[in-house]
Amino acid sequence: MWELDEKKYLYLLFFIPFLVLIFLYNLYWKRKKQREFGDIALVRKLSPEKSTFKSILKLCVLALAITSLIIALVNPKIGLKSETAKREGIDIVFAVDVSKSMLCEDVAPSRLEKSKQIVSQLINQMAGDRIGIVAYAGSAYPVLPITTDYGVARMFLQSMNPGMVSSQGTSLDDAIRISASYFENEDKKVSKLVILISDGEDHTDGAEDAAEEARKAGLKIITIGIGTPKGGPIPLKNNGVVQSFQRDNNNDVVITKMNQASLETIAKATKGGYVNGNNTKEVVEYVKKALDNVEKTEFQSQQYTDFNSQFQWFLGIALVLLCIDIFLLEKKTKWVKKLNLFNEKE
Repeated sequence: MWELDEKKYLYLLFFIPFLVLIFLYNLYWKRKKQREFGDIALVRKLSPEKSTFKSILKLCVLALAITSLIIALVNPKIGLKSETAKREGIDIVFAVDVSKSMLCEDVAPSRLEKSKQIVSQLINQMAGDRIGIVAYAGSAYPVLPITTDYGVARMFLQSMNPGMVSSQGTSLDDAIRISASYFENEDKKVSKLVILISDGEDHTDGAEDAAEEARKAGLKIITIGIGTPKGGPIPLKNNGVVQSFQRDNNNDVVITKMNQASLETIAKATKGGYVNGNNTKEVVEYVKKALDNVEKTEFQSQQYTDFNSQFQWFLGIALVLLCIDIFLLEKKTKWVKKLNLFNEKE
């Protein structure tokens, strides 16, 4: 089997016929000037060592050298090679709060956008870890299963919004249980971590019980609090313009505040940790240190095949031919002339 890596360079082969045309035109021009100068036979006797064959040979060598260079640029790949890809890391699930309270702008640009920035920065720091994403509000919703495709993870992350979960409110216990379910069929030897990002508001009971269940399953939870204790209203926007603010049943503007205590309780129950998420740099450094202290596991080796590049052979041929072209003179070779292969008369 074979394939061409950079097919676009094949267009350069059209330069070869152009080179031949230039050579033929040059040969025609020389003959024309020789006729103007005098008799062709007499002119040839004035330069007996001049070899027309050598000129043609130099052209062929140069054309082959250029062709080899072009093929090297195209990089033909022939045959198959087998490689082993090994990864070391841990399994991480990001549980991101997408409830309406996360639209509060007490943290710029908003709690939800800040959460996305943090997760994106954390993904940038990862190399061999496998990640998954869970979105939750009044209920939890699995967004992305465990994967090493960070590009896809970023794409799903940017599309997260309160509208993707129909049940509003904040259910931390459901978020923990759905996140834990990602690891049920995974290797027990692999280190597991849940990074839960929220403003800490919880409209259900049972977060501590869910955290205790996670601890028994071998999970650690790092909680990241987004928001301020003072809090702020929840803007309702249309095309990016604030139209009004979220109101309760009494028509009062809802003020949402970060509940740090609930997040610290969850982290403590699983022997994880809590960090304030209002400063992205501090969060990244905190999580990075935490990951450095977690034992990495070598994931199952992945076998795959690929084509072997062959450009180096054509590059070598081109260099050899160019060297030959440099030392190839346009005059008759004495030892060939002595052989008199064509029975030429002196």
